[in-house]
Amino acid sequence: MDKLLIIDGHNLLFQMFFGMPSRIVNKHGKAIHGVLGFVGALNRIIRLTSPTHILTVFDGQHENSRTEILPEYKANRIDYSEVPDDENPFSQLEEIYDALDFMNIRHFEADSLEADDVIASYAIAYGKNMRIVISSFDSDFFQLIDDNVLILRYRGDKTVICDTAYVQDKFGIFPGQYADFKSLTGDSADNIKGAEKVGVKTAAALINQFGSLDNVVNNADEIAKPHIRESILRSGDQLADNYKLIKLNDNCTPRFDIDALSYKSGHFTTKEVLTGIRLYD
Repeated sequence: MDKLLIIDGHNLLFQMFFGMPSRIVNKHGKAIHGVLGFVGALNRIIRLTSPTHILTVFDGQHENSRTEILPEYKANRIDYSEVPDDENPFSQLEEIYDALDFMNIRHFEADSLEADDVIASYAIAYGKNMRIVISSFDSDFFQLIDDNVLILRYRGDKTVICDTAYVQDKFGIFPGQYADFKSLTGDSADNIKGAEKVGVKTAAALINQFGSLDNVVNNADEIAKPHIRESILRSGDQLADNYKLIKLNDNCTPRFDIDALSYKSGHFTTKEVLTGIRLYD
């Protein structure tokens, strides 16, 4: 069966830029550690997954519709427009685009939706007929996992492929319930607060008892523990908003048809790529 590898571009860029053991410069003094790490990781991911098709999606600069629901959504993120280049992963973004072009890998910036929703749209559109592997540490993608969709969390030799069993073992729920579950617990990375006094174990127990977030809220009077019951009763509107923030949308029309994402280039070494885009002489 064909396999589409989708790279969460900014996620991998940040991981590599800040995860490299030291700042690396070329002989002209230009910092290249983010590009070096990104290309090296991408090569390793390709070898691990053996895709027939590849796409890399980056977040673009545009208004985020989710802030209409919660103005504080992702307000805890760093504004990199004020950060010097040697501490700014975006300073090496153009070279990463050049590297992807050299490797004949399609890529683009999401121009209206969040990259997560764009990736979800591709996974849902093409996951009926081919296997999908999404490379990202963003746990929101767990909600997409099914028989044909897997999540790869790249950590070198400790890389993990996440499937339905992984989500069940880690959280005690099914992937299709992940948005419901996370609406209850909140997400500090995105500045989303969950229901007070509801942690991971309690959220899983509620989802298993009632089946969905809606059923938890609509049947809150049946919750046995008084402090949990009162918390859910107080938080109904907030939890509904949380779900809208966390649930990935598939309303993006794919920019590329699947044939355009075909990957036939073989493997490049990291040095070949960086030499090809003139970061190495």
